Amino acid sequence: MHKENTVPKRLKEARTKAGITQADLGAKIGIHQNSASSRMNHYELGRHTPDINTLQRIADELGVPLNYFFCEDDASAKLACLIEQLPKEQKIALIKKLEAQIKD
Repeated sequence: MHKENTVPKRLKEARTKAGITQADLGAKIGIHQNSASSRMNHYELGRHTPDINTLQRIADELGVPLNYFFCEDDASAKLACLIEQLPKEQKIALIKKLEAQIKD
C-alpha cells in the first residue's frame, strides 16, 4: 500500500496559518528571491520534496516541529505541535501518563 506524501499538505497548512506567502517563506529560508515562490509552490503541490535540511529551516521559520510534516492525520499533527511547546519536564510527565494509560 502506497502512503500519501504528507509534506505538501502540512507545509501549506502551516504556511497559511502563519500568514506568510510562498515567496516570503522561500526567501526567509534562503531560496533566491527570483525562484522562492515557484520552489515553494512545487513543494506544496508535491512536485518536489524539500530535503531534510530545507524542511528543518521551513519548520523553524513556521514554528512547527519537523515531525509535524510527517504526521499521517490531523490529530497527530496537532499533538506534535502542542507537545513541542511543552518544557522537557512536562514532556517526560506526559510520556509517563500516556504509557500508564496504554498499559491499563
